[in-house]
Amino acid sequence: MHTFSIIIPVYYNEQNLTDTLPRLLALEKQIPNIRLELVCVDDGSGDHSLEILRDFQTKFVEKIKVVKLTRNFGSMAAIQAGFTVATGDCIGVIAADLQDPPELFVEMVSLWRKGIKAVFATRQDRNESFFQKLLSNSYYFLLQKMAIPNYPSGGFDFLLVDRQVVDEINKIEEKNTNIFSLVFWLGFPHATIPYVRREREKGKSRWTLGKKIKLFTDSFVAFSFVPIRFLSTIGFIVALLSFLYGAFILIAWFNFKIEVKGYVPMMLVLSFTSGLQMTMLGVLGEYLWRTLDESRKRPSYVIDEIYENNSNPKSKPTK
Repeated sequence: MHTFSIIIPVYYNEQNLTDTLPRLLALEKQIPNIRLELVCVDDGSGDHSLEILRDFQTKFVEKIKVVKLTRNFGSMAAIQAGFTVATGDCIGVIAADLQDPPELFVEMVSLWRKGIKAVFATRQDRNESFFQKLLSNSYYFLLQKMAIPNYPSGGFDFLLVDRQVVDEINKIEEKNTNIFSLVFWLGFPHATIPYVRREREKGKSRWTLGKKIKLFTDSFVAFSFVPIRFLSTIGFIVALLSFLYGAFILIAWFNFKIEVKGYVPMMLVLSFTSGLQMTMLGVLGEYLWRTLDESRKRPSYVIDEIYENNSNPKSKPTK
């Protein structure tokens, strides 16, 4: 009998958990010859999420593990923490808000049993506002064109992967990255299942604009050299144009005695080049910061306690 682990990152989900966990537990009856293991990672929630998780864990001690992080490290770090705790032959990842249908795991496990090591539930559409759809579609379009070719156009954060994939992820120990893009980048045989993402019914999303910008930056810095190559190209073009313009002014003044004028053009050129330089420094700073962050070897997350079985909570080494 195979073990199927499901990782659920939890952050301010007290209103969803009483619906989400029973539906996930019900999967054991829907998938034949499977032992279910839920790994719920509390990512520093400030509400009653941990208490609800602990209550479920004491009722289903053989099926639920609760991992408590010391503070909020972000959903990617929470998933990485779950990967180190999960013991399954295959491991799934799903959000706690029920926007993704847990029953899709039945088809995912079926495909995994046929030898497919990664199954991605890709968003064919989503019940969200036009602006949210535009931002998401633009992000995945750019990611596909500039960073990871053939990346699913709708994106995914609902998936099932083989134990081998998780072992490879655990070896990498990369920070400031998109864990889902990293799974796809590994290149294991995969399949996609299109679905329509539902609108959130309970609770308030903590997926803020700042977190979206960080994910966008992390994705392109981690998987693409395009920003650096783009800046190099722009820098070369501006330098060439500046040289030609300087040569034109010098020749005009020296040969034709044309008086050099132009306060407004000079200020426009200075403003443009100064803005361009500051932008370049900002992009270079993003790469340098990530290099520094990796070199310091600080952990991506810190596990405070792990609640499993009937034993006392235990600590686990950080990563």
